[in-house]
Amino acid sequence: MSHTSLTNDDSYRSEFNRNAFIDSDTSSYDRVQVTKDDNSNNNLVKKEQEEKQNEGEKKLSHLQTARGPNARRVSNVIDTHALRESDTLTIRDKRVRLMTVNYHELLEQIGENPTRQGLLKTPERAAEAMLFFTKGYEENLQDVVGDAIFDEAYDEMVVLKNIDIFSLCEHHLVPFYGKVSVGYLPKNRVIGLSKIARIVEIFSRRLQVQERLTKQIAEAIDEALNPQGVGVIIECV
Repeated sequence: MSHTSLTNDDSYRSEFNRNAFIDSDTSSYDRVQVTKDDNSNNNLVKKEQEEKQNEGEKKLSHLQTARGPNARRVSNVIDTHALRESDTLTIRDKRVRLMTVNYHELLEQIGENPTRQGLLKTPERAAEAMLFFTKGYEENLQDVVGDAIFDEAYDEMVVLKNIDIFSLCEHHLVPFYGKVSVGYLPKNRVIGLSKIARIVEIFSRRLQVQERLTKQIAEAIDEALNPQGVGVIIECV
């Protein structure tokens, strides 16, 4: 009996091992299929990312070409394209309508009556104001700089002081404001002074933190001019 029992146990183990082997094979097959599917999806995502990157680099090609053999790579901090579609009348109307509904709901949730006289047009006004405060999302470095970069054998510091700045804190959507001073040391190329203020506005008219804003302004100047050096000081409250 003991021998038979052992034989039965061995048979059971053999059957169990055979089933385990089959299950293991099936799992391996499933894993291979999943891996192949994942790889296909990853390849598609990677291809889309490469296409977007190539498109962005083309939009700044005139800046890169103008900088000559000393050109550095495009910065990952600044944007090579606008983050929000430029507002045609149709797009803007739709955007304002959607935001107006949200502001109407917001007024109700804080305990106000959005139908009282003083608040009847507040949701729409607030929507318009928010679009204005964040208009930097519709702008990019290429369009702002345009052809306002000039070859000039000048190697003294160029400084533009006390540029007014207004932005919104990304953590609480409350405003902060102050002054920005920008200085750069040219390398045979200068930019129109008004464009420096415009570059500041691109990035300040977005949801921001002061540290990132400072870096974005500096790197935008660097990308546009490839100067010997750039300095940016921001003082805000």
